[in-house]
Amino acid sequence: MRKTWSIALAIAILAAAAAAAAPAGAAPETVKWGPCPADAAAPGLECSTIKVPLDYDDPGGKRIDIAISRLASKNPGQRRGVLLTNPGGPSAGLKFPADLRTAKMPQSVLDSYDLIGFDPRGMAHSTPVTCDLTPEQSAVGNVPPYARDAADVAKRAEQSKAIARQCATSKSAWMLPHVSTANTARDMDSIRAALGEKKISFAGYSWGTHLGAVYTTLYPQRSDRIMLDSNVGPDGWDYANDRLYAQGFDDRFPDFAKFAAAGSATYGLGNTPEQVTAKYFDLAARLDKAPVRDIDGPTFRMLTYGFLFSDAGMPLVGKIWQALDKDQPLPPLGPGEVPGVENLVSGRYYMICNDSRWPGLVGTYQRTVAIDRLRHPMFGAAGANVQPCAFWSAPADPPVRVGDRGPSTVLMLQNQRDPATPLAGAEKLRRAFGDRARMVTVDAGGHGVYPYVGNKCADTAATTFLLTGQRPKHDLACAAEPR
Repeated sequence: MRKTWSIALAIAILAAAAAAAAPAGAAPETVKWGPCPADAAAPGLECSTIKVPLDYDDPGGKRIDIAISRLASKNPGQRRGVLLTNPGGPSAGLKFPADLRTAKMPQSVLDSYDLIGFDPRGMAHSTPVTCDLTPEQSAVGNVPPYARDAADVAKRAEQSKAIARQCATSKSAWMLPHVSTANTARDMDSIRAALGEKKISFAGYSWGTHLGAVYTTLYPQRSDRIMLDSNVGPDGWDYANDRLYAQGFDDRFPDFAKFAAAGSATYGLGNTPEQVTAKYFDLAARLDKAPVRDIDGPTFRMLTYGFLFSDAGMPLVGKIWQALDKDQPLPPLGPGEVPGVENLVSGRYYMICNDSRWPGLVGTYQRTVAIDRLRHPMFGAAGANVQPCAFWSAPADPPVRVGDRGPSTVLMLQNQRDPATPLAGAEKLRRAFGDRARMVTVDAGGHGVYPYVGNKCADTAATTFLLTGQRPKHDLACAAEPR
């Protein structure tokens, strides 16, 4: 985000702040709960749909659907309100309340709140968007492919131009200027109004932390208890955030190196962490020259990165390396195609590309890829590569500047070695919030803290906050605990 601002941009920000102070565009309505769609169905989970303005500057104009869900408290005497949730992505969130229950969210929290999920605008069962992506285009995850050289960057740029063009000319292009984090936060306030609540609490993960930060910035007096887990920086998902993936890989990889060295008899990748690290560079170089089992160097790096989001993925990473090292059949890598993936990937592009401006020159990416390849040789040339946002046609939504003005009702949770949302980004958000926030860091690796890591220190802090509103007096560092 630029440090200097034009007068026009400053006016736009003030206009956005003034609009945020007004009531949400969706009039209060009685939500009629019923069965959930088949792909979001879970015991006890109810679903509904509300109407919200496509354009909050024109609240009387066209309206779109937002799909919402509820996992209701079964203890009316203990219920204190609603807890909106978001799993990150950006992705579908209709089933997320049930997923939190499965992940062992404490029963005391489930009793205290109706957990509310929703599909963000443009995604899944909300009014959907499309970029008419091919299966190959839909297969690229949140991180662009590792670029071995400038030619790889140029190739990815052409692919990104095609995607941006498809998004701008698709049948849902009429929604293109209106899918953004700020408008999704306004949809959250429309959900609040539809549920008849004066305030809402929120539990957001990964990209959902940016959504929560934007919501509590736009609506500080309607924010009850805001819990942000695995945090994106204050500027959200922009090009600087993409480049942080390299730091996340550097932070996380030593955990795997220790794991593989301890299991050297099983995996044969090295007897010490240093030997395992050397094996990574050896395999990457070999696969850059000649793929094995259709796995080339960039794919090898991406597989390693993706399966280190949790400790449970480490054995699979070891087996993948072992198979590639010996040219043996690969282990099963997952369930296969994700239902509705084209819409989810398209919606992600709509959301992040509308949120901020990205460099538009291919040469800029070629230079930064070369720099990050030297600074972070394990993975730097992936996050610095090109996204379709570089060639986006819709104007960026006026940025919401996260700051320290508002009630002190934010609790941040963060693993020290998170590959997807590194500690460095969380620390920037913590500084931006000032005294509005407290941060709990955990001596652990992986993506997601509460209740996923099972660290009693962090879990106690989070549960206490959600139940009582009490935060640690100061930022809290939780020591490692046995899994």
